[in-house]
This record gives sequence, C-alpha cells and structure tokens, in this order.
Amino acid sequence: MKTPPLVSRTEWDAAREALLVKEKELTRARDAMAAQRRRMPWLAVEKAYKFDGPDGAVSLLDLFDGRRQLIVYRAFMDPGVHGWPEHGCPGCSMLADQIAHPAHLHARDTTLVFASRGTQAELGRIKERMGWTLPWFTITDDFDADHDVDEWHGTNAFIREGDQIYRTYFINARGDEAMGGTWNYLDITALGRQEHWEDSPEGYPQTEPYQWWRWHDAY
Repeated sequence: MKTPPLVSRTEWDAAREALLVKEKELTRARDAMAAQRRRMPWLAVEKAYKFDGPDGAVSLLDLFDGRRQLIVYRAFMDPGVHGWPEHGCPGCSMLADQIAHPAHLHARDTTLVFASRGTQAELGRIKERMGWTLPWFTITDDFDADHDVDEWHGTNAFIREGDQIYRTYFINARGDEAMGGTWNYLDITALGRQEHWEDSPEGYPQTEPYQWWRWHDAY
C-alpha cells in the first residue's frame, strides 16, 4: 500500500483548504443539478397499477398515503436472486439498512416505499429478520417494466395533483448509492427540500431551513 506523504499540521491544513475549494464546487454543482430536476417535465401515469400490501391490494395512488409526493425504490427481494429466500439482493439490502427515519420525509409531504416481486409473507419474514420497518409492497403487474426497473434496481419519484399521478424523475445504477438520507431523497423530487434558499420555479412551496426540522417524534 503506497500511502500519501507525512506532513506537518500546517501543511495538512493547507492541503485540506485546497481540497475544500473543490468540495464546495461539488456542493454547488449538486444544488444546481437538483434545481434542474425540479424543472423536469412531468409524465402522466395512465395505467392503474396494483400492488399487494400488508392489508391487501392497493393502488399506486394508495402508496402516497395521502401525501403529495411518492418515492418508490424497486428492490430485488425476488425469487431467484442471490440469497433467496433467507435474504434478497445484498446491494438492495445494504441500501435498506441506510434509510433515514421517514418522519422527516413526511414533514415535506413525501412518502418513501420499497417494492419487490416477493410475496408479502416472504418480504415480511425478511423485514423482521433484518429489522426493517419501511413500507414494502409487492409488484403484481407491469409497474417495474414500465418504469425502467424490470431488470435493474432504481428509484422513481412521483407527484400527484388530486388523483392524477405524474412521474417526475428516475435514477438507477450508481445514482442509488447516494440514497438513504433525507436530503438526497428530497433532492430527486419535483418539490425538492422546499426551503427558501433553493432555486425553484415560481410558486413552489418553501419555508425557512432549520425552522421545520424536528426530532422525529416531535412532528
């Protein structure tokens, strides 16, 4: 292992300050990308997709759970994947281990769910073993094929106006690596973090940062 050079504290601070300039550039570029996502055109969802849930059949609209936005991660907890039936896909499982408390997304009118092809009994058993509590539904139709997650994992973002649902964004592959945290999920949605500092289209809901933040049991 060829390690970097050993330096004094002064040299280390100077090297860190130089790298911080690039980190700030990356942060601003990430903010600009999120602003462009908020300006993506919306695609109307025309099919009446159905899922199985813990309490029976539900629609895509039901997955919103009354909120305005919905994020659906297609996880490979399916028959035939590596580790089945004791486990699902190791990568999808690793992502599930990283999910932040959903109360913070709910405070921004956004619901996060996972969807797979495993039955509710199979998913329930794996969730219990792994200590996962997030909502997890069973795909029963062409939802995965229609939303680019038939043969690969991916995260789709939706928004609704009344009962009409629109697809607003989609990421997959290494884009899913960044998922799990509240901010990264909000950054792929049509409404974003909904804070005043963001570059968003006119009329988008926005509040002051910090002021809406709560302990997850205090919303």
